[in-house]
Amino acid sequence: MSNSYFPHSTNILPPAELIPWLNTEGSLTAVLETKARQPLRVQRSFEGYRVLSLTQKRQLGLQGSALNRPMLAWVREAQLYGNDKLPWVWAQSIFPLPSLQGRARRLQQLKGTPIGYVLFKRRRTLPNKRFICHTAKGWQRQTRYDWYGRTLLISETFLPQFCQKMLDT
Repeated sequence: MSNSYFPHSTNILPPAELIPWLNTEGSLTAVLETKARQPLRVQRSFEGYRVLSLTQKRQLGLQGSALNRPMLAWVREAQLYGNDKLPWVWAQSIFPLPSLQGRARRLQQLKGTPIGYVLFKRRRTLPNKRFICHTAKGWQRQTRYDWYGRTLLISETFLPQFCQKMLDT
């Protein structure tokens, strides 16, 4: 079940044209590719191990003493391009090391493959919890997925050029 959260500390709401994109269930990759009428292009800006911040550990649902212990994750940051020269979405995928067991190890080998191809290969939706917020880069949806018993955190920020494209169409 998905839960969307708009921050109460601000009066800013996303543009009406963007709300369906922020609340899309299932593969955002698939709906972006439909909009672009072509496969997404993924340009990675970072891929490797990072120590999680306290905020990230909370976003992943960790509690108690687990919040005080260092935790490593495999992190991939990328820009997603539709059919424009400018990127539409900035994405960050966080895979805690305990989640990268068995078949899930392939998440470290995505390279330029959109994560939606892997996460939604067998199921159209996954159990998740979603938060929506406004960041310096744009409107962002952060989704904590339960992927076959493994917890993953995917953040997708819709960049200004995508928002402008939605207003123009």
